[in-house]
Amino acid sequence: MTSRVVIALLTPGRWAPGGIDPGLWRAALAEDLVDLLATLVEVEAAIAAVPADRPLAAAVAWPGMPVYEVPQATLGPVLAAATAAGFTQAVVVATDAPDVPGLVVAKLLRPLSTRPVAVAPALDGPGLLGVATVLPAPRWLPDLALETGSAQAIRDAAPDPALVAGAPGWRRLRGPDSLATLDPAIDGWEATRALLTGG
Repeated sequence: MTSRVVIALLTPGRWAPGGIDPGLWRAALAEDLVDLLATLVEVEAAIAAVPADRPLAAAVAWPGMPVYEVPQATLGPVLAAATAAGFTQAVVVATDAPDVPGLVVAKLLRPLSTRPVAVAPALDGPGLLGVATVLPAPRWLPDLALETGSAQAIRDAAPDPALVAGAPGWRRLRGPDSLATLDPAIDGWEATRALLTGG
């Protein structure tokens, strides 16, 4: 039986809009992404965090939601934790995409019926939105950070590039230009919206 987990990997906070506390901004982004993952059907939701981010993880986690403490915020330790928890498929998603549609996350899982790995790019710059893989993860899957990894790097590491499926991407909120792409008409991202509007 397939058991799936979608893991919010707490990403570094390197930018915040002017006038907004960077810690509050990072927490709002993470809260919105975690809230989305917790409502997805047929998957479990979890959070992965380095030791310094355990308080943030505890603050945004839903009751009973697992928090995996990892030594570094890269794929290897996160996927190892999901494997140890007994899951057979996992998706790791960056937390600075608070308005990503659930369908985009779900489409990362879809290719795993025929291929071992799927990747979704960050559409607004370097890095990845997320990575999905069967568990245990293939030995050739590199231990990348979502901040700097790329679909090409994963395909280059695979014995056959066709083993890595592409999935729809989404942009991440990593600079002032990304704010203009937020659509107020889309439901969700309440915590981020409240900070931006002063609500």
